[in-house]
Amino acid sequence: MSVNRRSVGGWLRREGVYLLVAIQFLTRLPVPHLNGFEPRWLDRSSAYFPLAGLLVGAISAAVLTAAATIWPEPVPALLAVAAGIATTGAFHEDGLADTADGLGGGHTREQRLLIMKDSRIGTYGTAALLIAFALKAACLVMISPSMAAIALLAAHAGGRVVPVVACAFLPYGGDTAGAKTAPMTPSQSRLMFACVTGFLPFLLIPAQPAVQAILVGGALAALLLAYAIRSIGGHTGDVLGAAEQVFEVGVLLVIAGTLR
Repeated sequence: MSVNRRSVGGWLRREGVYLLVAIQFLTRLPVPHLNGFEPRWLDRSSAYFPLAGLLVGAISAAVLTAAATIWPEPVPALLAVAAGIATTGAFHEDGLADTADGLGGGHTREQRLLIMKDSRIGTYGTAALLIAFALKAACLVMISPSMAAIALLAAHAGGRVVPVVACAFLPYGGDTAGAKTAPMTPSQSRLMFACVTGFLPFLLIPAQPAVQAILVGGALAALLLAYAIRSIGGHTGDVLGAAEQVFEVGVLLVIAGTLR
């Protein structure tokens, strides 16, 4: 019995570390220092990406709910979107901008990848960010603060499922040698855990809009990923960030359109 307890305790400690890695990787939130970091930890942390997204969504939802007691719309919606950006350090938004610039401005695979690595933002990236920000805020304005808070939880948690699924099934299209981190290859069990936890918040939404939101968000992300495969041969970190953002927008559009 004591051996089993030690085994379970060790497993919980390891999984706790992977959860912290996911939070550290996807957000700017402070986490305890992780000694002896190994590259394989990032692979294993992918199971907890949706939980990190749920944390981001909870912060955004809390800001929206608190702001709604002080200001009328659209201030709470704008502050909620800003809170999500601040919490992640615009991690996914940066991917959206780089992807829009690269896929929109390049004519060859090499040109597109080179543009995506450029830290400067171009016309396509600026337009993509403005459209995404405007759509998110507009959708949140259309629904009640309570439903907007739930929508934020669902969009942020579900959106973080997309990179895990993409890494599990789609090829990597970037330059592996020049990548900041090695491409992730989540195991089947971790993929399943990510899907279950990522879609749990949708249970707080009426069934039909929830299913429609997942389908529309997933379809939009799939279209972007398919275009990336055609353009550069697969996904990159920037493309994964862009796909997450597209999923978020799709979810909010459906919820706002059906529950306003």
